[in-house]
Amino acid sequence: MTNEQPTLKKALRPIHLWAIGVGLVISGEYFGWNYGWGVAGTVGLLVATLLITLLYFTFIFSFTELTTSIPNAGGPFAYALKAFGPMGALVAGYATLIEFLFATPAIALALGSYVHFLYPSVPVIATSVSSYILFTLINLLGIKEAAWFSLIMTLLAIAELLLFIGVVAPDFKLDNFLHNPMPFGWSGVFAALPFAIWLYVCLEGVAMVAEEVKNEKNAIAKGYISALLTLTILALAVMICVGGIAEWEKLASLDYPLPESIGIVLGRDNPLTKLFASVGLFGLIASFHGIIISYSRQIFALARSGYLPTVLATVSARQQVPYWALLLGAFFGIAALCVLDTSKLVILSTIGAVVVYIVSMLALFKLRRSDPTLNRPFKAPFYPVFPAVALLLAGIALAAMIYFYSWLSLLFFVGLVVIAGLFYASGRYEKSKQEWRVDVP
Repeated sequence: MTNEQPTLKKALRPIHLWAIGVGLVISGEYFGWNYGWGVAGTVGLLVATLLITLLYFTFIFSFTELTTSIPNAGGPFAYALKAFGPMGALVAGYATLIEFLFATPAIALALGSYVHFLYPSVPVIATSVSSYILFTLINLLGIKEAAWFSLIMTLLAIAELLLFIGVVAPDFKLDNFLHNPMPFGWSGVFAALPFAIWLYVCLEGVAMVAEEVKNEKNAIAKGYISALLTLTILALAVMICVGGIAEWEKLASLDYPLPESIGIVLGRDNPLTKLFASVGLFGLIASFHGIIISYSRQIFALARSGYLPTVLATVSARQQVPYWALLLGAFFGIAALCVLDTSKLVILSTIGAVVVYIVSMLALFKLRRSDPTLNRPFKAPFYPVFPAVALLLAGIALAAMIYFYSWLSLLFFVGLVVIAGLFYASGRYEKSKQEWRVDVP
């Protein structure tokens, strides 16, 4: 990167990274995962979640090596570029954009559903679109302001989930949780993998703000690992508690399973039920806001490297935020939520995620061999076992999604082929390849 290229402001500390990491993902505890009950039952989804939890533990501990070694707003795009060159970078960048750009409208729809639960006269779409407008404007204020907002929303969301667990746990009944536990057998476990991934998806988005982290030893590692531990505890506690409240068929297709659960325990008109649905918006807001930060930085990085129009890498003079990237992401998200339902958005997002994980782990192995002298402030523990386990589980998850959700998978890969074709036909591939050969002998 030359001095003339646009740069981002360094303002983040480990506490901000923890908040962004948890905030990116915490909406997954509020909705989305329960669709997995519809294809696997309670125990089937729990087994899928335990497998995916193992995937994320091995992946994040390995991925942190890449993030700390190559602190670039492009995240997986930058790692793949260094390891595999322009075409590998294109695959990683495309998959990351799909992951984040489709996760955001899913959360927007959940925001609309929560508000509709409270005020039935308010249309879901109206709230969803308004959310995009409001939180894009907040992100235009600057990264430090956006990170502090994320911290506050994340703390409120965690407090709210702890309150939820405290309210419903006494009414947990094992008979409810074990009702029709695996209606589709082991095939249901594999069909449920994208909904289990939803509990953690976008956590690697912390990498997109790596350029904006103040120089502090192991700051990124501290933020990542503390966020993962927090999310694991909350995810398992919420899933088990909700599964014991009522038969899962009553909750498997809702965008608001948590307030509905409290409604079953206390009554839908109970003031605490209404209060929970109101403060439940904090978790959705935290993720919605955090993912907007991440996808805007990914668009910025791709544009800065010439993979997207360079105007998208323009940053504001005062706040130093990529404002065109923010606006484009909002436009795309509003269009997506108008044509796809929540479950399809979740599946598309998680397909993008597992492709990112596969490319990232391959990049880690490649760079360990091709660039052994690369400065690595944090090294993946138990190498090569951890990245190998993450790579294997991500490959299994991708194969399962291709099998069970073939049309959505086809849509993802057709889009990749089209983008790659345009990249090659435009001549940008050859130019990028020459630049890469100069930068990476």
